[in-house]
Amino acid sequence: MKTVAVIDYGMGNLHSVAKALEHVAIDTRVVVSSDPQLILAADRVVLPGVGAIRDCMAELQRLGMPEVVQEVSRNKPLLAVCVGMQALLEHSAENGGVDCMGLLPGRLDFFGDAFIRTPPSDHLKVPHMGWNQVHQADPTHPLWHEIKQDSAFYFVHSYFLPDGLATGVCAATTEYGQRFCSAVSRGNVFATQFHPEKSAEAGLRLYRNFLMWDGN
Repeated sequence: MKTVAVIDYGMGNLHSVAKALEHVAIDTRVVVSSDPQLILAADRVVLPGVGAIRDCMAELQRLGMPEVVQEVSRNKPLLAVCVGMQALLEHSAENGGVDCMGLLPGRLDFFGDAFIRTPPSDHLKVPHMGWNQVHQADPTHPLWHEIKQDSAFYFVHSYFLPDGLATGVCAATTEYGQRFCSAVSRGNVFATQFHPEKSAEAGLRLYRNFLMWDGN
């Protein structure tokens, strides 16, 4: 039986992610763990996340997880969700500026600042919260299998990756005041700003696709 490890660093929406994976898993065991050896031994790894990026990165670093995630990214499928996706990038403007793992290119901006620069958008609330359409950059990617173009997914976030700063890694875009990257990918790494575990059938399909993905 194959194993998917959900990284436990005390900051993620661990149980809802694990439950969603268990719901779609076939011949796959779901393990929630902070044990580096167990994570590295898994066939696939999920990095979830909620909350502030500063606290997220502090806990990841305390547990030695950036090195673990870097190693996972070299040889097996890795899926990151919400703040987990942000942690893979280079830098976030949140909390006065926080350096992230730098596994993928891109710097995160604050929606409020972006709205000031791109009026009229005073009707748009921060955080961006609720359902919104996701436009797949490459619908042939295995993680979009049987997910309709422009399907709606559930978002909760105040910081975002501008489309122009993710050249070469943007797997999907969404409109909220301006266009931003709602998913990124490179090689065997895939990450979403939205929450698949809160996104009904489309989200469950994405998790199912991940459990079937070999990283190619």
